[in-house]
Amino acid sequence: MTYQVLLTDRAAGDLDEAYQWCAERAPEAAVGWYNGFLDALGSLGHNPERCPVAAETRKLSVEIRQLLYGRLRSYRALFLVREQTVVVLHIRHTARREANPEDLLQSET
Repeated sequence: MTYQVLLTDRAAGDLDEAYQWCAERAPEAAVGWYNGFLDALGSLGHNPERCPVAAETRKLSVEIRQLLYGRLRSYRALFLVREQTVVVLHIRHTARREANPEDLLQSET
């Protein structure tokens, strides 16, 4: 089964912020990092259940999964699966605490 992958405005903004942070520190690597992250997100269109359930699930009534990305797996894309759609809700650095329910559900489309 193939899924459509949608980024919420929140997730797209999170990704742009992470790219800007990376571009300020390593401009040569930033574009490759960004494009690689987009490719990883696109890969959720095939078997998104391969990704583990995120800790945030225990705070919500829906199952949130996470895709880890980066050489050191330092970013998490938090998403949910609805029928044939993967909705990417939020992207955050792994050094940050768990997302609050408001961080996830406010961004839901």
